[in-house]
Amino acid sequence: MMGAMYLPLPIDASMLGIPLLVAATVIQFWAGSAFYRAAWNAARHFGTTMDTLVAVGTSAAYGYSAFVTLWPDLAMSWGLPHHTYFETATIIIALLLLGRWLEARARSRTSSAIKALMGLRPRTARLVRDGQELDVPIDSLQVGDLVRVRPGEKVPVDGIVVEGISTVDESMLTGESLPVEKAVGDGVVGASLNRTGSFVFRATHVGRDTTLAQIIRLVEQAQGSRAPIQRLADIVASYFVPAVIVLAALTAVAWLAFGPEPRITMALQTFIAVLIIACPCAMGLATPTAIMVGTGKGAEHGVLIRGGEALETAHKIDTIILDKTGTLTRGAPVVTEVLTVGTASEHDVLRLAAAAEVGSEHPIGEAIVEHARRLGLDVPACDGFEAIAGHGIRADRRS
Repeated sequence: MMGAMYLPLPIDASMLGIPLLVAATVIQFWAGSAFYRAAWNAARHFGTTMDTLVAVGTSAAYGYSAFVTLWPDLAMSWGLPHHTYFETATIIIALLLLGRWLEARARSRTSSAIKALMGLRPRTARLVRDGQELDVPIDSLQVGDLVRVRPGEKVPVDGIVVEGISTVDESMLTGESLPVEKAVGDGVVGASLNRTGSFVFRATHVGRDTTLAQIIRLVEQAQGSRAPIQRLADIVASYFVPAVIVLAALTAVAWLAFGPEPRITMALQTFIAVLIIACPCAMGLATPTAIMVGTGKGAEHGVLIRGGEALETAHKIDTIILDKTGTLTRGAPVVTEVLTVGTASEHDVLRLAAAAEVGSEHPIGEAIVEHARRLGLDVPACDGFEAIAGHGIRADRRS
C-alpha cells in the first residue's frame, strides 16, 4: 500500500481502489480486532485507552477511504476529494501489533525459566502406607502422607523428616553447592536432590502450596507485570484520548463555522487528520522495543532481567550485592592447597584421601578425587567404605 502511494505505477491509481479496500478490510477488522475489543471494553466502563484512539483514528481513515472508493460519484457531489488513506490505517495497526509482538517475544525468553523450574519436580513419589511402599503420581499426594526418598532421587514435595539420615542438595533453591545434612525433625524442600542416605518424610505442603510451585507462580507474575512507564501511559491516555476526540470535533466545528468553501469537506478532512495524527504509534513501539533490546543485551551477558519494571529502575542502582555461590564462583568446590602434619608428603596424603573418597558422593570428596587424578597420582584401592553422617568417611586400604 505504501508502494502504491509513492511509486509511479504503470496503471491508473483509481484501479487500485477495490484491491486496496479488500486488503485493508482484512487488516482493519481481523488483525485490528483486538483494538476494537479493548476499546469496547473500556467504553462499557465509561473509560478510554490508547486502544480507543487507535480504533477511532484508523476507523476514520478506513471509513473515509472506503466511502470515496465505493461511491466515488456521491463523494464528488459532496465535494470530497478522491484521496484514500488505506495505507495510513493499515500501517498504524501493523506498527502497534509489531510492538506487541516484540514485547511478547521479550517475555517469551523468560518462559524458558518457567519450563526449567517445572522440569525440576519429579513425576512420581514412593508412598509409604500400611507397611507397603507404592509408586504414585506426585499430584495424588496429600498433606500428612509418608514418603520415602532413596539415594539419587528427588524429594517430591515439601515435608519433615521422620525417619533416617541423609544429605540433600538444595542448590535449586539456595544456590549452595554443598549438600545439607538432614535428620529426624529437619525440613526438606520439593525438587531438591537426595545425595546419600534413604529417609522417610511427612508431607506438609503439596500441589500449588510447595516452595517450587510458589517460585513458578512468582516468575509467571513477574512476566505479566508491566513497566511503570506503561502504567503511566494508561493514566495519560485516560485524559489524552477524550481531549483528542474533543479537539477533533472542535476543529471540524471551526471549519464549518469559519472556513472557506467547501466547508463540509474541509471539516471532515481536518477531523480525520487530527484523529489519525494522534494515534500513538511511537508510544506503542518505544517501550516494547526498549524492553526487548534491554532483556536481549542482558541475556547475552548472562543477566536475566525478569520484567520491564526492573529494567526501568536499573538506572537508580548505586550498589550491587551478590550472593557469591554460583554467581561469582563456579558453584563447585575445588582443592587449592593441601596442608600436611608430620613427615607425610602432600602427594601421599592426597593419594590416601582420594582412595577413601572414591566411593563418596559428597562434592568435597569428588573435588579431592578430581584433584588427585589431575595430578596423575596412583590412587590405591580401598575396601569397607562407610559414610558417617556429620563426621566424614571411613575406609580400609586393600591389602
